[in-house]
Amino acid sequence: MTEPQTSLDPADWTGLRALGHRMLDHVIDRLARLRHSKVWQPMPAPIRASFRATLPRTGIGADAAYDEFLRRIAPYASGNTHPRFMGWVQGGGNPVAMLTALLEASLNENCGGRDHAGLAVERQIIAWSAEMLGLPTSTGGLLVTGSSMANFIALLCARRQALGAAVRTHGLGGHRLTGYAQTGVHRCVPGAFDMAGIGSDALRRIPTDAACRIDLGALEAQIIADRATGHTPFLIVATAGTVDVGAIDPLPALADLAARYGLWLHVDAAFAALAALSPRHAGLLTGIERADSVAFDFHKWAQIQYDCGCVLVRAEQLMLDSFAQNAPYLSAAPTSAARGLSGGTPWPCDLGPDLSRSFRALKIWMTLQSYGADALGAVVDQTCAVATHLGALIDATPGLTRLAPVALNIVGFRYDDGGDDLDALNADLVADLQDSGEFVVSSTVIDGKRAIRAAFVNHRTVKADADALVAAILAAATARQRPIPN
Repeated sequence: MTEPQTSLDPADWTGLRALGHRMLDHVIDRLARLRHSKVWQPMPAPIRASFRATLPRTGIGADAAYDEFLRRIAPYASGNTHPRFMGWVQGGGNPVAMLTALLEASLNENCGGRDHAGLAVERQIIAWSAEMLGLPTSTGGLLVTGSSMANFIALLCARRQALGAAVRTHGLGGHRLTGYAQTGVHRCVPGAFDMAGIGSDALRRIPTDAACRIDLGALEAQIIADRATGHTPFLIVATAGTVDVGAIDPLPALADLAARYGLWLHVDAAFAALAALSPRHAGLLTGIERADSVAFDFHKWAQIQYDCGCVLVRAEQLMLDSFAQNAPYLSAAPTSAARGLSGGTPWPCDLGPDLSRSFRALKIWMTLQSYGADALGAVVDQTCAVATHLGALIDATPGLTRLAPVALNIVGFRYDDGGDDLDALNADLVADLQDSGEFVVSSTVIDGKRAIRAAFVNHRTVKADADALVAAILAAATARQRPIPN
């Protein structure tokens, strides 16, 4: 009896090869023509409705499926590859890493463990990351989905350091842990306190100074007050690159404070960590080398395709203490621990929560091998220069008001003609620009005022794009019959 054919490989590879060439031409052509396309466009109702179809029981074939991708998916992407996408802190990706995704998928590595090249590459990236930030060679780390997971892992290591081994079996045991971060801390940090069972209220939000950095006096006073009322302060979260304005907390002073009170110092440097590659901006990160842990993203300033975050922990043993488990089906026999595919310990699954992990390190490795770290530092310089240019334009343009210092690559400002409903007007202007397809900017609140937020992260963005943004905002305001004030 002939066995049924269940392999998903084609009987003839010729057709798949042709489809692959067609796809490759499309993605390269798309990048080459990117500047001349819309940044974003809304999905029409019929297209949106088409994604509510029932489960396909019979396939239509790869060629037809690709045609559907071109018709229903590719035109309606968010647009963060475009040089005029300035809405959020999202990198633009790079062509080499794009092609590397094919190489990665062809290997289909599970980088949760075992002894193979994928883990060697990831360990190399962790070592390079520690070197970049001045952390010791003993630093451990993992590549994760993003800084949300990286911050969570760091928090669990800090919790383990504070409460000992019993926290993994008995929980908090009545301890009232408290952590500290500035009011502009990213949403994922209180989320990590929630998920860790500590509770988001245990994160004390400390006010900021005029430069949007954490107030050191208020921080120390809160630590002292919490100790006096029976709480257990255990963690300071410094922010390097706040999400609203790009401010960097005073890292050396926070390291001193953490040492004085015996607290873990974690730095959420989601995008600003890459400033370490820029001789012009690296000094802004002085003190990060004293951190117990750091979280950052390669998919932001490093221009790596999503998703690709990183957590570094100064003492790798604390990662093992926080996550390692004994599972016979994952362990080598004692007599062959150093041999075979079951060797290579410690495995990444012993350093964090995930056993199934993609080969994220390959796209970083290929990017760094292809371009070099100095090229990424130059991207940092360029995007900061564009932000500074926009800030100067805003200061010189009637009707536009800057709402915060331009610390790095984020500019917060708004249109202000002295009229009513300025918050609503600026929110509308953001949506108008997005709907036009010409720009994507975002909106936030700075000092209680609705702001337009332009974040320059994409290596393709130049100063002329900032010039065009100002012109587009003024034109959108005029179209709403809000003339430019004299």
